[in-house]
Amino acid sequence: MAVVEMRKLTVIGLNSSRTPFIHELMHLGVVEINSQEGAISDEEWMPDIFRTSNSADVSRLEADIARVSTALEAIGKYDTAKKPLFRTRKELIREDFAELMDSTKTETELSVDKAVGAYKGIADGQSEINRLRSLIAGLKPWEMLDIPLEMNETEYAAVVLGVASAKTDTAKLMTDVLEAAPSAIVQEISKDKQQKYYSIICLKEEKEQAFEALRPYNFSAVALTDQKGTAAEAMHRYEKNIEEIEKSIAENEEVLKALAPARENIEFLYDSLMMRRDRARVVGDMVSTEMVFYFDGWMPARAQAEVEALLKEYEFYYDIQEPDPDEEVPVLLNNNSVVTPFEAVTGMYSLPGRHDVDPTKFLAPFYFLFFGLMLSDAAYGIILTTLCAIILKKYKLEGTTYRMIKMFMFCGISTFMWGALFGGWFGNFFTVAAKTFFNKDFVIKPLWFDPLSEPMKLLVVSLILGGVHIFVGMAIQAYLYIKEGHPLDALFDIGLWYVLLIGIVLFGFGGSLGAGAPGVGKIMMIVGAVGILVTGGRKKKGIFGKITGGFGSLYGITSYLSDVLSYSRLLALGLATGVVAQVFNTLGSLAGGGIAGCILLIVVFLFGTVFNIAINALGAFVHSCRLQYVEFFGRFYTGGGRPFAPFERKTKYIKILKEGNDNVR
Repeated sequence: MAVVEMRKLTVIGLNSSRTPFIHELMHLGVVEINSQEGAISDEEWMPDIFRTSNSADVSRLEADIARVSTALEAIGKYDTAKKPLFRTRKELIREDFAELMDSTKTETELSVDKAVGAYKGIADGQSEINRLRSLIAGLKPWEMLDIPLEMNETEYAAVVLGVASAKTDTAKLMTDVLEAAPSAIVQEISKDKQQKYYSIICLKEEKEQAFEALRPYNFSAVALTDQKGTAAEAMHRYEKNIEEIEKSIAENEEVLKALAPARENIEFLYDSLMMRRDRARVVGDMVSTEMVFYFDGWMPARAQAEVEALLKEYEFYYDIQEPDPDEEVPVLLNNNSVVTPFEAVTGMYSLPGRHDVDPTKFLAPFYFLFFGLMLSDAAYGIILTTLCAIILKKYKLEGTTYRMIKMFMFCGISTFMWGALFGGWFGNFFTVAAKTFFNKDFVIKPLWFDPLSEPMKLLVVSLILGGVHIFVGMAIQAYLYIKEGHPLDALFDIGLWYVLLIGIVLFGFGGSLGAGAPGVGKIMMIVGAVGILVTGGRKKKGIFGKITGGFGSLYGITSYLSDVLSYSRLLALGLATGVVAQVFNTLGSLAGGGIAGCILLIVVFLFGTVFNIAINALGAFVHSCRLQYVEFFGRFYTGGGRPFAPFERKTKYIKILKEGNDNVR
């Protein structure tokens, strides 16, 4: 089966052996441990005796992880080494990793301290520079003022600085102030688009009269007494401070650049802390007394032998059982190397529920066909397959990234196949190039037909593929009915629809198969429709309910028709790829032959190829998924499964290999 069979595991062991046991269990990486947080609230657990708290260790380790993460971020920001397209984990065996951590841990922690300190110095320096530049910007309008900013009065005089609107009539303002305060000296220091900046010096006893005269001008006093010296002196002082801080920042940046060789060891330290944190967290998920600990969880049935061997080695009590029929079980998928890449499509929707089948092996061939049909250019398929194959060869990818890249490699093969059948090779590039530069007619003939010349033929192909896709989904639902012990549901809810839908096809299009086909189709239509009317409401109560239920079931034919028509998107996207390619090829040929025409054609061709692959590959990906999720899954699939989350080394930078299992992704 594609969904791995699970076993329920219960373990009781001695606390004295817990630490080495947890290390070995993590190395094994096949057991999901349930949290016992809810269990200890039950009276039967006697919560005054049992304890599970380990939050202090977890919090401390998370703080250390955050610190090391900051160091890596800092070094990465200033590391000038070339970054790989895909970051992969470095493979190490368990003993080498332990030895490396023992020999470099102290030096690595010092490097982390240096990196964090330098990064903090840079951040603090940049914040201070921003503050000083803000002060300089605020002082700029007062740069020509030759009065010390901290001076707001003398023994007899008052000094007032302030602003008014840029539309203020300075001459009138001066006249009004002098009339109110004859001793006043009013000076316009500067102006900008919003404001004018003034300094006013007057006798203290005339200060109130001067302010009264300024009131009609919406004059606002400005306090700069926290500054020392003139505005120009303060600005110069701040500029010098900025230069010193920038020098300090540059020194810290050099420190971070110099730490680049230590980055790998810091990454190892990060993963080591992550594993320690996970082990501490698992201890918190266990119930324990002064002498023993307890946990329960899940494991794949295929891993039972190695788990039992470990438990026997430590002489722990354990119990392994099959899950209850209605118990929620974590989901782990297991498919062959061809189907596994398409698990990414299933995972983006939802994992199978307890009573679902894994749809991956059923959707894989359809996704393969649909993607290629939508992109449908042989040259694009070669490019896509080659690029993905190179990435898979060069990088040791894992998880979803590995599955997606491998899936696109397969989809590239499908694209090549459909492109060859339809005669698409960079659209019609070779035809255009031959005509433009050599005045020759050169056409790569399709192995089957040209969709741009016969779009209705492609529409028929699309609808046939859609019908088969839907029929497969219905067949899976029939299988589930029979598996659950409801064969009549399979017959009435699926079998009669097969009869009706096949009858419609034979009645409408069976003439090409033989003279009697439409008649057979008519009989099948009648049998199917009557059967659905009679049985569609069988689970309803009362005659009226059964009648309305039958008509309601038969009305579902509109759903089937709309679902089949939805596959016309295969036609639309399949044509779009060829049309866009031909448009770019035509644009590139507008300059005619010669060197200029050749250059233009190549430039437009390269741009158009990249654009067309990017846009239409994205469209093929999205719409192929949509056809699986809506038209296909809607026939039989519920989903809602919880992914299996084993207690294992969840590392970011290293991959500690298991003996005899080095190539597991």
